[in-house]
Amino acid sequence: MPDRPLQGVGVLVTRPRTQAIELVNAIEAKGGTTYCFPVIEIVPHDDLDVRNSADALLPPDIVIFVSRNAVEFGIRFTGGGKLAAIGPATAKAIVDAGRVVDIQSANGYDSEHLLAEPALQDVSGKRVRIIRGSVGRELLAEELLARGANVDYLSVYKRRLPAVGAGVLADLEARWRHGQINVITIMSVQSLRNLAELLPAWCIAQLESTPLVTPAGRVLKEALDRFPGSRPILAPGPGADDMVQAIIALHSTDSGTAP
Repeated sequence: MPDRPLQGVGVLVTRPRTQAIELVNAIEAKGGTTYCFPVIEIVPHDDLDVRNSADALLPPDIVIFVSRNAVEFGIRFTGGGKLAAIGPATAKAIVDAGRVVDIQSANGYDSEHLLAEPALQDVSGKRVRIIRGSVGRELLAEELLARGANVDYLSVYKRRLPAVGAGVLADLEARWRHGQINVITIMSVQSLRNLAELLPAWCIAQLESTPLVTPAGRVLKEALDRFPGSRPILAPGPGADDMVQAIIALHSTDSGTAP
């Protein structure tokens, strides 16, 4: 049916469950079947520890949130200043928390696009607080430091590899062997690495032939470096509609029908 272009397509969704709902709903609304297999677990740091770390920092002129998780666990620790968001999902999380987004890329969702914003060009002498997980890309801090800013990190959560039971892995492999896993969605390089670490050996071998859809060029490169025969597809963005659009286009091409 025209309004269910993903009928018969099984999609492995690797986002944490609470963050996967929108994508799952969007895929299933188009007739697809989803299988949730979270490859990253988000764990907030102790609230008192974060508060103590925040209190030890000087008040910022600009606060940058790198993700929705950073907003969820760090919105209480801004310490003043203008609020900046990487990507529309992060910006929405700030608005949903009752705050105003002062700096946001008009047409992008990564560090490079945010750094291109006029408000982040003349930051010499300004103090920038980056609220993020325990680890992450250093591009923001490195570029802002090069522009003369004083940069502080405030870590409010950590990512860790989930514990996955043998029964879950056996079920996933059985579904894959029966042709029920046709596409994999990956949102970050860490997600891809964790997926490769968690999967049974037979499933890892299938990463060479099962199309992978991602919104990030860095994931595309990582996939091709690790699995040279793989078929990574770049989605136009990280939103659910963007990802579904890419999956539909892929399925249409594979089935020989027009997108």
